[in-house]
Amino acid sequence: MRLRCIAVAALALLSLPAGAAAIAPELWDRPRSAQAVMAQPAVRQAVSAYQGKGTARIVIVHGTRQEAQLQAEELRAWLIALAVESSRLQLRAEPAMKGIGIEVIE
Repeated sequence: MRLRCIAVAALALLSLPAGAAAIAPELWDRPRSAQAVMAQPAVRQAVSAYQGKGTARIVIVHGTRQEAQLQAEELRAWLIALAVESSRLQLRAEPAMKGIGIEVIE
């Protein structure tokens, strides 16, 4: 099982756009909380970078499958609940994407 999780994470990393950091697939295996979302290194780094730049936007990159779209929408809702302005959040579908990624753009 552990090997499978590592393989899934590796595949997700291979399909990420250049500036995006991967959200661990394990996040979606259990009920989420604000603490669990912010414990993700990619989310923590993106929120820190967002807070340091007044014009920055957070982009959640996801695949085109329904599951990936739903996960991206849920992550967006969590970020809004954690005080990220909704107008500075964007979702972007990438057909080759297997997982969820997050990036900060200016």
